[in-house]
Amino acid sequence: MKHTLSKKDMVLISFMLFSMFFGAGNLIFPPFLGQSAGEQVWLSLAGFLLSAVGLPILGVVAIAKAGSFFALSQRVHPVFAWLFPLLIYLSIGPGLAIPRAGSLAFEMGMAPFLPAAWSTQPWGLAVYSAVFFAVVFWLSLSPSKLVDRFGKLLTPTLLAIILLIFVKSLLSPMGPSAQPVGPYAEHPAFQGFLDGYLTMDALAALVFGIVVANTLRAKGIEDKGRLSVYMIGAGLGAGVLLGVIYVMLGMIGSASSFLGKADNGAQILTNVMGYLFGASGKVLLGVVFTVACLCVSIGLVTSCSQYFNSLLPRLSYRAWVSILCLVSMTIANLGLTQILAVSVPILGAIYPVAIVLILLALADRVISARSFVYVTTVSLVALFGVIDLINATAGNHRWDTWLNALPLYAQGAGWVMPALIGCCAGMVLDFSRRIRGERREEQPS
Repeated sequence: MKHTLSKKDMVLISFMLFSMFFGAGNLIFPPFLGQSAGEQVWLSLAGFLLSAVGLPILGVVAIAKAGSFFALSQRVHPVFAWLFPLLIYLSIGPGLAIPRAGSLAFEMGMAPFLPAAWSTQPWGLAVYSAVFFAVVFWLSLSPSKLVDRFGKLLTPTLLAIILLIFVKSLLSPMGPSAQPVGPYAEHPAFQGFLDGYLTMDALAALVFGIVVANTLRAKGIEDKGRLSVYMIGAGLGAGVLLGVIYVMLGMIGSASSFLGKADNGAQILTNVMGYLFGASGKVLLGVVFTVACLCVSIGLVTSCSQYFNSLLPRLSYRAWVSILCLVSMTIANLGLTQILAVSVPILGAIYPVAIVLILLALADRVISARSFVYVTTVSLVALFGVIDLINATAGNHRWDTWLNALPLYAQGAGWVMPALIGCCAGMVLDFSRRIRGERREEQPS
């Protein structure tokens, strides 16, 4: 049994984790930021990297320090430790994220090459999703081989194509950066931070922790201390790769203004690829989106199957992979637009709770695992998330006036104030408990 990892093993595990993080959403956010920020691209990218790279790394570190996602969640309450991970695995897995990846792979990787009559027909998406999830099923059956498949094949392919696009953009200059627009002109770094926050990769960090830990155990790393160190190292390695790619894509977007204003990052990349590579640009872009969506889907199916297998071991890992692929394929056929309409408010309600958990876990030297801060902070943030979700869906925005009174709500971070209030309330309760304990000790027996 091996008790240490070679540098090569660490690089390959970092590559694996990077591929699991880097989906199509990560591909299209930076170019849009780059074009919108224009001359302020570096300030915006700094903010973007702080949240889009920093939060996922901190998520991996938090799981490594706590030991597991379950152990971290149990600091709030045993019921929460069962319910919250289940909600995350369902939403970031077969409920939303995996079907979204399959649908987006069709929209960007296949539909542009089909006749219009085919790409708009339901059977076109149905056939593609069947093939896509068959590949996901096959590659997810052996999680022990993920390091080889991701680290040696899929990740290098993805990185090589993105590097090729970036180098080509340097050799064929597109144009100067334009003036920043909207919030990118007023506070570029803060807007970049919010853009990175919306990637929601901190959720993925909590989910993928089980895959990294099991991969390390398969390589003979059983000691909890070493396991934690190697998990943190893999998180840092994946973060460096994410940061480099985000900078490349942001710079490409910044130089794309002369091609015309685009509504989203996918449109920007389509315009850029057409300019740089001509007709073959569509093919290259289709490959990038397909590989990115495939990597994320495999990572999510693997992590969710391992989680549900530990929850209900009567069903084998293979059975769970089959179930998740079938459910994801079925939901993917609803189409990208409907999936996105549902996923955004639900993930928006869950994500702040995940961020709060991560930050509290990292403050374990100040806030103990038994602190009331976990209960009060998570409860208030979760309550805010539920209210915001109801308001955005069933409430017809009737509570907008009240919610807009919260600082940062308009910027998508309205949970910050409830978190601060909850943290203060928890500290007061901790102090009160400590005082009561000291008084009991002082009383004569």
